[in-house]
Amino acid sequence: MSLNRTELIAKIAEEAGITKTDADKAMSALQSVLVDSLAKGEAVKITGLMSVERTERAERKGRNPRTGEEIKIPAGYGVKISAGSTLKKAVAK
Repeated sequence: MSLNRTELIAKIAEEAGITKTDADKAMSALQSVLVDSLAKGEAVKITGLMSVERTERAERKGRNPRTGEEIKIPAGYGVKISAGSTLKKAVAK
């Protein structure tokens, strides 16, 4: 089972005792801060829950799966998400 955005917002609203509209605004704000921070190369750390950071990927060689031809994959960025201690303990139960 997984939660989609609507279900997550409903649960947050219930847990925090706020309206779904306010929970949606908070979720949108969190998303905006994460995206903006990572775009600037800043890590975001929520103690106990998770840390999110931008990682750099070097240029590398790959293969076209259709033709088998060797191709050059350009350098770029990725995202690394690490679970915090509270999250790790909850999953280990």
